[in-house]
Amino acid sequence: MTVIRLVFKELVGMFVDDGSLALLALILIALIAAAVKLLALPPLVGGFLLLAGCLAILLESTRRAARGRAR
Repeated sequence: MTVIRLVFKELVGMFVDDGSLALLALILIALIAAAVKLLALPPLVGGFLLLAGCLAILLESTRRAARGRAR
């Protein structure tokens, strides 16, 4: 079981360096897509919210990485 877990971590690590960044981006995409489809949010507004959300997530991830290197 340990070998399977190690292989899985290595495969994910090839594509995802920051797990929380990837998870938050996927959640944001799902929420915006649901809002556009279910709440009839205009696609242009959804696109703007997606851009703003991605920038906020990236800023938070950058700050967290900078704090980790400062220690």
